[in-house]
Amino acid sequence: MIEEPIQLTLRTKFPRPTAAQIAAFRDVPTGFVCDAMDGVGGMETTISPLLDAHIAGCAVVGDNCSGGNLATLGAVHVMQKGDVAVVSLKGDQSVAAAGDMVLAMIRNKGGIGFVTDSPMRDLVGIQDVGLPAWCSGLNPNSPYANGPGRVGFDASVGGQVVNSGDIIVADIDGVVVVPHGRIDNVIAKLYAVRAAETAMEAKVKGGFNEQSRIIQMLTDGRAVMVD
Repeated sequence: MIEEPIQLTLRTKFPRPTAAQIAAFRDVPTGFVCDAMDGVGGMETTISPLLDAHIAGCAVVGDNCSGGNLATLGAVHVMQKGDVAVVSLKGDQSVAAAGDMVLAMIRNKGGIGFVTDSPMRDLVGIQDVGLPAWCSGLNPNSPYANGPGRVGFDASVGGQVVNSGDIIVADIDGVVVVPHGRIDNVIAKLYAVRAAETAMEAKVKGGFNEQSRIIQMLTDGRAVMVD
């Protein structure tokens, strides 16, 4: 006789960022974070916000089967205060990954956000709950509490591999994944990124409109002006 397979695996002891590491990303625009990671790290354009908000927190990943939400419920179960639920439905666009009740439970657990590669539902209720969420759109169809599913491991979400314990930074521009092993390096680079952005902003406000790279390319013959 074949035994029924395990439907849900929960892992709680994964490396977590420190409070100080998370604090270093608070109120930092996602564009700055990508610049500090050599221009990458952002999820696909389809993963967009339902509310205008900025969050930075530890990822708790729920890896569902297509059309299922068992791992999503498992992620809510193991979340800690300040965490971000990041759930995959394998990109299934035919059902909603979650609605206002799941977001309310995340809020009640102390979670600060929700990210998925699938649609969501109950937008009016989500607005009332007030928990920031990023998804691929809206769809009223319901998921099923089916497995198999895994929580506390990794999953591919929006074109990025997200590991539980990574830092998620998200705002109106989208979602960025900072891998756990790169957190300190990215924080160190953020200071230079912020300084460069501040200096360029001051120059542009002062009337600057020249591109030194274009001028140099014209000078050395790598670009030409034509009528």
